[in-house]
Amino acid sequence: MSPKALIRAVLVVSLAISAARAEVVDDITESRQTSASKQARAGEAGFRELYKELVEINTTLSVGSCTEASNAMKARLLAAGYADADLRVIVPENWPRQGNLIATLAGTDKKLKPIVLLAHIDVVEANRDDWVRDPFELVEEEGFFYARGAADDKAMAAVFTDMLIRFKREEYRPKQGIKLALTCGEETPNVFNGVNYLIERHRDLIDGAFALNEGGGGRYDQNTGVYRFLSVLASEKLYQDFTLATTNPGGHSSRPMPENAIYQLGRALAKIEAYSFPIEFNDVSRSYFGKFGMIEGGDKGADMVAAARGDAAAIERLRKDPSANAILHTNCVATQINGGHAPNALPQRVTANVNCRIFPGHDPQEIKAELVRVIGDPGVSVEFQSTPETPGAPPPMSRQIYGPIEKLTADMFPGVPVIPTMASGATDCRFLTPAGIPCYGVSGMLSDGATGNAHGLNERIRVQSLLEGREFLYRLTKAYAGGR
Repeated sequence: MSPKALIRAVLVVSLAISAARAEVVDDITESRQTSASKQARAGEAGFRELYKELVEINTTLSVGSCTEASNAMKARLLAAGYADADLRVIVPENWPRQGNLIATLAGTDKKLKPIVLLAHIDVVEANRDDWVRDPFELVEEEGFFYARGAADDKAMAAVFTDMLIRFKREEYRPKQGIKLALTCGEETPNVFNGVNYLIERHRDLIDGAFALNEGGGGRYDQNTGVYRFLSVLASEKLYQDFTLATTNPGGHSSRPMPENAIYQLGRALAKIEAYSFPIEFNDVSRSYFGKFGMIEGGDKGADMVAAARGDAAAIERLRKDPSANAILHTNCVATQINGGHAPNALPQRVTANVNCRIFPGHDPQEIKAELVRVIGDPGVSVEFQSTPETPGAPPPMSRQIYGPIEKLTADMFPGVPVIPTMASGATDCRFLTPAGIPCYGVSGMLSDGATGNAHGLNERIRVQSLLEGREFLYRLTKAYAGGR
């Protein structure tokens, strides 16, 4: 049997397993209602109230206030019995609306560093005129919650805050301490980022053994409802914007010159468009392609499995798929352009923004040098749009982290595989992991992968997914922290 035929045979078995899973999905749902599950879902009405309050506080950069949201969550923790000394709202100087909340539940073993529960509470801008519903009013409709931040990332922020409230009311005493960090500026890091600020100014407040953050989730089939996989974000690209610029003395448009700043920059952008950074894999991306390929099935699934083995033809076919191409190598793309000062004058200055998502392990300086080489024109300057971030190796894929996730997934979602993933975007893990705090994206909140619309119009999250994530993270945190 040829290697490709073998792959297809294995995929057929995988599809058969998925079909069997679909037939028993109702029984699986029923089996989830164990005593532990029922305990984890206690207090659901109070959680919904907290979630609604947090979502409906506008935390956009333009007019919102993370400080208001942080103080609102602090008030709820105080009401639950936390001492004021265990709750800190850190408002950076010169940024009065960028407040961050740090809350601590001490562990009984003082030698152990705490577990950090990280979630950002700022959200992307939203124009009411563009939305079907008011983006800052939480609406439950046909099994979904709609609002800006309903998913990204106030879902996890609400779950974590509610979790600490419940731990206090249960008189839970973890062996390993638990630290909640609700931070601001994840969506606008070039303006301000709360995690980076806390690392630089208040390292003791955000320090921990490891952190749980957004970025993980998983997928369910939009048509059948069958759960396909649960994901753990274990690696992510580095975000970097570059400013390309050309200058020219200009002049009257009736007297064109041999050199034109717009054309010169256009040639540079065309070279970047035509260039492809080398294909790369790390342990996380190779595992993702191999495991998800088995689930995906068909020609694409076969190509993913083959790509994980280094098959050049399969990789070339996958590059046509934006989602696959995004994690196969570093990508740089023009996103903005600005130039000229009058319709009847030759342009004097033209700039463009080139956004790069850098494969883990590469320094932004290296990518800048490569862009300069590819452009090959000293008349086009290439500069960092903001201070480069510090690259870091992905956090270790240890059994200490993955063991409890796999065990809990088997209990809550029987038969659903756990897959490590690499994000083509970036979360606040990119600040924590290089600082020595391994950071993992895991939520237990599965989506269909297509209609969540985070950052877009009519953002939503499935109610069932949010409540399952609440249960999942509650039980997972206890599994890590121990105690009673």
